[in-house]
Amino acid sequence: MSATVFTIPLWADLVAVGVGALQGAMFASGFRDRRLDLLGIAIIGVATGVGGGLLRDILLVTPPVALATNWYLPMTVVAALLGMLLARVFHRLDPLITFLDALTIGLFGAIGATKALSLGLPEVPAVFVGVVSAVGGSILRDVLLTLPIALMHVGSLYAVAAGAGTATLVILVDLHVPIGVAAIVCVIVTTVIRLLAVRFGWSLPEQRTLSRIPRPRWPRRSTRYRISNPEQ
Repeated sequence: MSATVFTIPLWADLVAVGVGALQGAMFASGFRDRRLDLLGIAIIGVATGVGGGLLRDILLVTPPVALATNWYLPMTVVAALLGMLLARVFHRLDPLITFLDALTIGLFGAIGATKALSLGLPEVPAVFVGVVSAVGGSILRDVLLTLPIALMHVGSLYAVAAGAGTATLVILVDLHVPIGVAAIVCVIVTTVIRLLAVRFGWSLPEQRTLSRIPRPRWPRRSTRYRISNPEQ
């Protein structure tokens, strides 16, 4: 199947990558033992802001959108440096940043999924590309900081929210809903699930084993009696 690509204005896309870079820098600035310099913060910001889009375009074997203009890289660098310098100020605006982050996940997921569909990918791979586009920046951030990838551990539902939103988009496109409407629904679903997960602390169940734990075998009581020596 194929569909037109869901596009947003350049300024909105720049705001989205800027929010990603801002959060990446704020996250990195919390690790005082890492002693990152300005270049390190800038690299973390670029990776977090445009990493998802780069991974998306690599998977789709298309020219990276982030390298098509002069705006994306400077925007992520400036946002990252502001996030480092004004970390305390932005932490006070945490609800607003969380909302913008959730909105960004939905936008990136919608753009990635529709771009995959427009290139003829089937539905399931299109959802996968959309999820990678939405959360790829956080994965690159953790890799660069040599941290366990947060996406793979118990926590807020980044990938689940993106997956639910992009799956909704693909289903609506299959039902011949206009791509703009489907993308808006995708963004809303992703944003709502992400915000509810943050608000109520939702997470997926931790790993469990299905095998039964064997009962401990207690030693049998011996029927032999110890005969004490009265001469002792």
